[in-house]
Amino acid sequence: MAFLDHIALCNQHELDRFRPFLVEERHVGWVRADVAWHLEDYPRVFTVTADAVSLHPHLIGHDARSAAVDEVCRALHVKWQTPALRGERYRVAQRWSDTPLMTMDRGVVSLFGVRAFGVHVNGFVRDGDRLKLWVATRATDRAVAPGKLDNLIAGGQPAHLSLQDNLIKEAAEEAGMPEDLARTARPAGVISYCLEDSWGLKPDVMFCYDLELPADFTPRNTDGEVASFTLMDVDEVKTRIRDTQDFKYNVNLVVLDFLIRHGVLCPDSEPDYAEIAHGLKQGW
Repeated sequence: MAFLDHIALCNQHELDRFRPFLVEERHVGWVRADVAWHLEDYPRVFTVTADAVSLHPHLIGHDARSAAVDEVCRALHVKWQTPALRGERYRVAQRWSDTPLMTMDRGVVSLFGVRAFGVHVNGFVRDGDRLKLWVATRATDRAVAPGKLDNLIAGGQPAHLSLQDNLIKEAAEEAGMPEDLARTARPAGVISYCLEDSWGLKPDVMFCYDLELPADFTPRNTDGEVASFTLMDVDEVKTRIRDTQDFKYNVNLVVLDFLIRHGVLCPDSEPDYAEIAHGLKQGW
């Protein structure tokens, strides 16, 4: 393994297999050709052509669009075993700052190649002039990356929450962290990538935060999603990322960004430094 291998892994896709997904003639996602073929059965919701998949123009308004797509996705799950709805809503927009055109269930976001957002928190402790990172080990029953290493706090971005409110919620659930401590997390940048999964495309954007923690804080999981926590020396983290696939695929990118910003990964000693820094911000 090498640092660049993780970036390449998160950006494996073939866009020529996909058609743009349009809402109000705005390009908000991508639909794979075989999925588009299934959507042709629902002409009151989707207009499917050889060039694009569009939400039908008679669907006016946020709620009507969201409900119509949910209904189709439930039917597709029964007929074709596409992903099931999970009961959590994500915003559908071209950019984070845009007013959402609708919301979509988290379970089918990649089916429509819609940009998903999330928050990732690097929880760290200073030990003299050394840095240590709190690293979570994901529970073995997780649907994605079971048993892999993870950030101290991470989660997808629900449509109804601000980024900070989501961070506070995830901090309480995943690390048993009080709100006043979670509020000291500082925004540190954005990571983006575009990965093809088994049903579609994941053009994801992760808002990264750094959270310096007191030496006497010990995280405690409350929602069953984390099996354990380890306070790991930053050099061990660096080695594990460089030499293994121990971390969840996209967490490698978040931690690489942390290593660059804190001078752990340096241009004089890392020949791929510029390519790594550039590669952390990709997408469609």
